[in-house]
Amino acid sequence: MLTKSLTLTEQVAGKLAGDIAAGVYPVGGKLPTGKALAQLYGVSAAVIREATERLRAQGLVESRQGAGCTVVSRTASRGFQVPGRIALDRAQLASVYELRMELEGGAAALAATRRTDADLATMARCLADLENHLRHPEEGVEQDIGFHAAIAVATHNTYYQQLLQYLNLQVRAAVRMARENTLQHQAELVGDVQREHIALYEAIVARDPQRARQAAVFHLQRAAARLRLDFASLDTPSSS
Repeated sequence: MLTKSLTLTEQVAGKLAGDIAAGVYPVGGKLPTGKALAQLYGVSAAVIREATERLRAQGLVESRQGAGCTVVSRTASRGFQVPGRIALDRAQLASVYELRMELEGGAAALAATRRTDADLATMARCLADLENHLRHPEEGVEQDIGFHAAIAVATHNTYYQQLLQYLNLQVRAAVRMARENTLQHQAELVGDVQREHIALYEAIVARDPQRARQAAVFHLQRAAARLRLDFASLDTPSSS
């Protein structure tokens, strides 16, 4: 029986997801037709379409024009995720920085090959803003993330942009921590941070993908060092 606490779409989608999980509609099988489901739940065809679209977005079903909905999983896919408040776990944070080195190194190399004048102008603005906020960590964090986001955009690859944006947002607290640590304990290194960014920018300007990759990885290695992250602790002991 449907209740009034949720929208009709939410109720139907939840009921269908529960039936799929319980095996009422097995993996590999098909859901009843839209007309049959509409009659079963006493709702419109539009509600059924919206409900099945939710199931598709959750990875529970696949749909093809004229072929209906086929069940492909009993449990919803949560997709790629990084644990929340990653900065509180240094081992996890080191793992994320390790991942960023590979991803952002590749993004920098692509950006060096594909960047446009507009991309360079955006990066240059971010660098100028960073220069003005070197000694203001809160504002500097946003400009730092903005510079790396601009490089991702310059890849002209939507998936790089989305994934790197997600990772940068997740490690926002870590970026802030790194910049504050640099100011409080290693004030002489503030200029080094900016020079790392400039070296990366210049490699992209020069359309030198290898140099751009190296500059991106070096910058993240130095950022990790400023956070005193221990990558050695991530190594798996070799079996004897």
